[in-house]
Amino acid sequence: MVSSCSIYRKYERPEGLPTDSLYRDNPAAAGNDTSSFGSMPWQELFQDAHLQELISYGLENNRDMQVAMLRVDQARAGLAAARLAYIPSLSFSPQGAIQSAGGNTVKTYEIPVQASWEIDLFGKLTNTKRNAQAQLLQQQAYQRAVRSQLIASIATGYYSLLMLDEQVNISQSNMEIWKEQIRTLEARQKIGESNEYAVSQARASFYQIEATHNDLMRRQRETENSLCTLLGMTSQPISRGTLQEQQLPEQLKTGIPLRLLSNRPDVIQAEMALAAAYYSTNIARSAFYPSITLGGSAGWTNALGQAVSNPGGLILSAVASLAQPIFQRGKLVSNLRISKAEEEIARLNYKQTILDAGEEVNNALYATESSRRDLESHELQQKQLERTVQTAELLYQTNNVTYLDVLTARQSLLNAQLNVSSDRFTCLQSVISLYHALGGGE
Repeated sequence: MVSSCSIYRKYERPEGLPTDSLYRDNPAAAGNDTSSFGSMPWQELFQDAHLQELISYGLENNRDMQVAMLRVDQARAGLAAARLAYIPSLSFSPQGAIQSAGGNTVKTYEIPVQASWEIDLFGKLTNTKRNAQAQLLQQQAYQRAVRSQLIASIATGYYSLLMLDEQVNISQSNMEIWKEQIRTLEARQKIGESNEYAVSQARASFYQIEATHNDLMRRQRETENSLCTLLGMTSQPISRGTLQEQQLPEQLKTGIPLRLLSNRPDVIQAEMALAAAYYSTNIARSAFYPSITLGGSAGWTNALGQAVSNPGGLILSAVASLAQPIFQRGKLVSNLRISKAEEEIARLNYKQTILDAGEEVNNALYATESSRRDLESHELQQKQLERTVQTAELLYQTNNVTYLDVLTARQSLLNAQLNVSSDRFTCLQSVISLYHALGGGE
């Protein structure tokens, strides 16, 4: 009967999980290669010395990381308590009394040491210990998840800052060019080679670029402050490199889907939640069976008899008790039903976590390819617009195009330059997203 109730059976991973078809259109994952981009240490992926320093600082000072570490300590303490439940408990309980009757005073005392030991005949303590072990693994996986997310967030914030630096420099350079163009137009207007319309258009474009520049500087400062908060420090300037210097791997191996289960901390966390729920159900089942407790005491007393004054001596006692639940108004049945429902919820959550993990990897894989194609297209566009601006300026000198055409060409070039900068950041961000989706962050 005990075997049929699975009281002693260990947790086993459920069958029928969607692990064989997680990756979509990914040749790198189709073979038997179990290597994974997510297994790469973050120090090898992010080779910028400034970024490495920021990540190391954040791992030590971020609040969420510190809380996650304390959760692990709590789980370790819970497991230690569950293991010590197998050991008999000892207590020291001295007692004393004074009685006075008819002018006679009697003083008695007992100095016993009491012991109690619960026999784990029906798996209650075993399942409690296994439950605590699963909770510890769950908290450790949560700590890894926080660590992975923190590394990805710091890297994303850092690269965002580098992108904004580059865009600020681009807008600053364009402002200088526009200032010079306006001075040239004003000079040409004085000698009759230009008109007020062209000068007004140039000034209006300059003010638009100036407003964009101010907005970029605001975003730059806000990103820097946000990154400082994430690192656990007060707002201050952050030492950094440039966007052009950043290099990330070109070949990205994801490994076979089963590898994802061992790398993704959120998948491990969901599975350990299922294991803990499984053992909680076993604990609820074991509550239907008797609990057997052995107890005893040993000590010294001066009250062994009434005839002898101060008859001190050693006292020993032993007792065994058995408690078998018979009727508890449906409490045990209800607790078992609740535990089974919680176990089923945990199983569904685990399956959904695996599906979500596969979705993240698929999205990140496609994003890395798409972002690189976008960057190549915008770089080609930028080269063509640079030639367009040069051509427009030459044609304007010979009065073959209006200055509005020159303004339009320059505005298009500025937008293309900003797009290229944004695409470089998107490429970096997509690689970070893939690294995080594969459980990277060791």
